Amino acid sequence: MSKLLTRFRQETLKLAERIGVAAAARELSLYESQIYTWRSKLQQQHSSSGHEQEMSTEIACLKRQLAEKDEELAILQKAATYFAKRLK
Repeated sequence: MSKLLTRFRQETLKLAERIGVAAAARELSLYESQIYTWRSKLQQQHSSSGHEQEMSTEIACLKRQLAEKDEELAILQKAATYFAKRLK
């Protein structure tokens, strides 16, 4: 999508927020449904980017937990090897 079209949509949504969807549609010779569709798509983009950020945070946390468990496992394996040698 061209930058000009994106900018037009952004400005249209700002205008609709200020004066209402019906008035903005009349002023710009658009259908109200078109403005509602653009607003809906924008809200979906914001919510999905928020969801992506939450998922990234959760993934980072899980990676840290996995690294800790790997370290604990390595320590336990070394201890098991040490005690196995001492029992022989």
